[in-house]
Amino acid sequence: MTSTDVAGSRSSRALLRGRFMRITRSALYAAGLALLSCSAQAQSQAPADPAVDACKSTGLLALQERSPEITDLVLDMESLAVSKADTKVGDVPVKTVVLGEAYISRKQQTGKPDRFVCLLGEKGKVLLTFFTAQ
Repeated sequence: MTSTDVAGSRSSRALLRGRFMRITRSALYAAGLALLSCSAQAQSQAPADPAVDACKSTGLLALQERSPEITDLVLDMESLAVSKADTKVGDVPVKTVVLGEAYISRKQQTGKPDRFVCLLGEKGKVLLTFFTAQ
């Protein structure tokens, strides 16, 4: 092996090492972004809003009064829209409207999603929960 071959071999190794480092950095960057988006999605699915909790618990009680075989109500957190409102139904003030999809479990079996509307008044009091098949 000549000195030119050794120098060429070293520069080839340095070039490959540089490409490897760029690829490794890119892979780490992509993995980091994926982890951040997964954690953000998981946080967005957490029912942190008291209006959502109130609608779920009140809606489940109302459904169970009409059909005792209903065991659970699962709200699709990705479909939820929680909107502040400043309106009235008759003389009753409506402060928050929650719209979205919910899965109603009957005897531990969940079917297709139902659309639901929930109206909340002053102090977060649930005024109406309404479910309809799509």
